[in-house]
Amino acid sequence: MDLAAFSYQKFVQFALEEIQPRTTLSPRPFQENLKDLRAKDGNATLHTLSFKAPKIRHLRSLSIEGSPAMQVLDFAAFPEPKFDIPIFCANFFTTSALSIIVLDLNPLYDVTLQSDYKEKFYRGLMPLYQKYAELLPWGDKITSESLRFFSPIVIWSKFSLSPEKHDVLYAAFKDYFKAWLVLMELAVEAVDELQTVCNCEAQHKYLTWRAGKDPGHLLLKRLIGENLAREMIRHFLFEGVDSLGTKSFLDYFPEYHCEDGSINQKRSIIGKAYKTRPWDAGGEFIGSKST
Repeated sequence: MDLAAFSYQKFVQFALEEIQPRTTLSPRPFQENLKDLRAKDGNATLHTLSFKAPKIRHLRSLSIEGSPAMQVLDFAAFPEPKFDIPIFCANFFTTSALSIIVLDLNPLYDVTLQSDYKEKFYRGLMPLYQKYAELLPWGDKITSESLRFFSPIVIWSKFSLSPEKHDVLYAAFKDYFKAWLVLMELAVEAVDELQTVCNCEAQHKYLTWRAGKDPGHLLLKRLIGENLAREMIRHFLFEGVDSLGTKSFLDYFPEYHCEDGSINQKRSIIGKAYKTRPWDAGGEFIGSKST
């Protein structure tokens, strides 16, 4: 497939067209220097969109295109903390040789530990995952640390790009986003203030992990420089990491603490990875770790 003719813009366009009849999107102000950017080498353009809605704290999109060898989409929707619905997450990285795909409704709470949250949101969505299980198979090892932020319906896959695979990915994106929109529409505001506090901290923990360990940081640093990359991550991609809570990365993840007080930069500290899908067809966690 000719990557020059490939774009993730139709994914973004679909999402915006699908959500607008269901809620009221309002543009979110963000730093002018984080709007559409040109890569330092002039070969790629970074496009950004940012919105909020009554039940959505932040819906945002970063797409990178124009490079002859790379197309990227990082699309997410974060709920208002009054609602415990999952976070919609689509992270797609495509080169002429390979596509690396993560598509999920990221849970606020670790579903390997909190079965009630898993039952509430994912039991009824397992057929959606099964629809794409063979078409977009498990993409090899994933760390234990990352797994706690994924759900039983996560699509984590690697494949050579083709028009057929592109069509399957687009169909999966549409189905997953429509499923998330249903959860959003049905979401009921927490009546217990403590639940809202817990949801806020859970979202902040997620943002803190992603801002600290997101593999896209290296790519952004190469494209737009260290300072703009850091601003993009903390004030746009994972906006809220500096405002939703006061805990630090090491407060949430003390296992990354180095003797000098710094954060261990390794991505895996627990030292285990999941080479095969660690959930069965019904969404039950079965493990199957490998070093």
